[in-house]
Amino acid sequence: MCGITGILHHTDRPVDRDVLAAMTATLVHRGPDAQGLFVDNHVGLGHRRLSIIDLDTGDQPLSSEDGSLVIVFNGEIYNYLELRDELEAAGARFRTASDTEVILQAYARWGTACQERFNGMWAFALWDAGNNQLFLSRDRIGEKPLYYSEYDDSFLFGSEAKSILGYGVPAQPDEAMLELYLTLGYVPAPHSFYRHLKKLQPGHFLIVRDGRVRERAYWEFPQVPESDMRTDAAGVAAEFEELLRDSVRLRMRSDVPFGAFLSGGLDSSSIVALMSEESPHAVETFTIGYEETAYDERALARLVATRFGTNHHETVVQPAVFEEALERTLHHYDEPFGDSSAIPTGIVSGAAARHVKMVLTGDGGDEALSGYTSYQGEKFSAAWQRLPGFMQRSIPALAGALGSLVHGNLRYRLNRVQGVTASASWPFERRLLDKLAWLPSEVLRSLLADARQGYRAADYIADVLDKCSFTDPFYRLMYFHFAVTLPEGMLTKVDRMSMAYSLETRVPFLDHRVVGLMAGVDKQVKMRGYERKSVLRETVGKRLPQGILQAPKKGFAIPLREWFRGDAFDARLAGIDAGALGIRADVAGRVIRDNRAGRSDYGNFIWMLVLLDQWCKNLS
Repeated sequence: MCGITGILHHTDRPVDRDVLAAMTATLVHRGPDAQGLFVDNHVGLGHRRLSIIDLDTGDQPLSSEDGSLVIVFNGEIYNYLELRDELEAAGARFRTASDTEVILQAYARWGTACQERFNGMWAFALWDAGNNQLFLSRDRIGEKPLYYSEYDDSFLFGSEAKSILGYGVPAQPDEAMLELYLTLGYVPAPHSFYRHLKKLQPGHFLIVRDGRVRERAYWEFPQVPESDMRTDAAGVAAEFEELLRDSVRLRMRSDVPFGAFLSGGLDSSSIVALMSEESPHAVETFTIGYEETAYDERALARLVATRFGTNHHETVVQPAVFEEALERTLHHYDEPFGDSSAIPTGIVSGAAARHVKMVLTGDGGDEALSGYTSYQGEKFSAAWQRLPGFMQRSIPALAGALGSLVHGNLRYRLNRVQGVTASASWPFERRLLDKLAWLPSEVLRSLLADARQGYRAADYIADVLDKCSFTDPFYRLMYFHFAVTLPEGMLTKVDRMSMAYSLETRVPFLDHRVVGLMAGVDKQVKMRGYERKSVLRETVGKRLPQGILQAPKKGFAIPLREWFRGDAFDARLAGIDAGALGIRADVAGRVIRDNRAGRSDYGNFIWMLVLLDQWCKNLS
């Protein structure tokens, strides 16, 4: 796990080594163990190393024996030992024990098709002097980031935006992305919140040659015809458990101490269970908790830690971490990233980094297994739309009327009932937009000072789903999660916050073999009735404590709703410059007041506004 950056001038202008070194130094948190540079006239590659595999000979940039190929690589190729054996049998000679050299040798033998053979997470840049081209690749699912820019008659790239900005690219906000950010909480690839920066999409690669940048896809999410979805539940369960176990085994390959995040949920508990069965030593597990009991899952995590005999570590999150979390989030994401669960992710990463250099996580389980409550919602919507029209109209109205008479948690629950039943009658695209947004659509539209400007969130969703061949909303939701919310939300959050503490995270549920299998499984097998993650429950779940199987889904949430209702944040909220953000001050004020009065839970959206406000102030 590392940080990479580089420069390719489109002319013979030589790369300034000092500029490249400065760009590379911005990524020190991603690789505190070593820095390396390669400069050859108009091309320069920079690398910061976090040593996980091949501690002695794995430094980068790494060159082929004849010097014609040079690579900088961020990530891990988990099947590198198997690929090394195959390449050696074909005549390749290795000088190191690293997975980085496996990429070099694989490219030398198979060209850009080498990507299709890798099982792992990666972003790499490979300079091919013989063909005078730069080859950049990002892993299938999007675990590792890669920004790039065409500026100053040059091609620039980096693991994070800060390295490219360190070259001198103007840090100008792209106001056209405002509605997308205020809806999703982030700006999705290929876009960024900077005018001059783009993100390479998952499963894509770039060839930069003769001043041209060409992008191609080498992998796409499998879209199995719905009539061909697998319905053999026993066969699916057996294959799934075998693949997930092998995925865990591969991801436990390491030359440094490692452990696991343990949230108390079904996914992370299952990963810890499999790790415990594969490891001869007690697994180091890390969890966080809150004084607010509604958010606290420490008791559930302890059940798993006790069952599997882990060395368990707990950390309690306090509101006092807010200002530090704000500063850290802005620094490591470089652009506003509105998912407030980045705060606890950073805290648990910092706690783990005091003991280990790598962890396995349960991330991706909800996507691979179609386990979010929104999938239950799609099943419910299909049934709801078969009800008589008068019932579809009257039930949401009743829930809304009752909700206006009460306060606190009961009001939040009634608001949710009203929202779920009302949206169940809508077309899928409108329902998806409603689920994604952190504000009701009518409030969001009124918040924008000029709703006619920029990239509309509804248009973006339509553009993404235009590439989806599924017709059933359940599968269309599955496609959207893998295309957008998983790489742009979940994986971005975990990458930035773990690397902020120089901690590598590995995600067994996102092995492309597991993803490929579950993409072709019928929804009735994935979710028997309304039971979430039926396949996991029927396999690894049988070894877990009953409390884990029976617990409601909470997610990695943080009690911002309660924090923002206290007096401690008044000054911060009062300082939001709505005019500079392109939003209406009166509507923003109403959102803050409604949250404080307990009329609505707008805690995460207020966090998004605070981030956006501070980011803009930092740029000015």
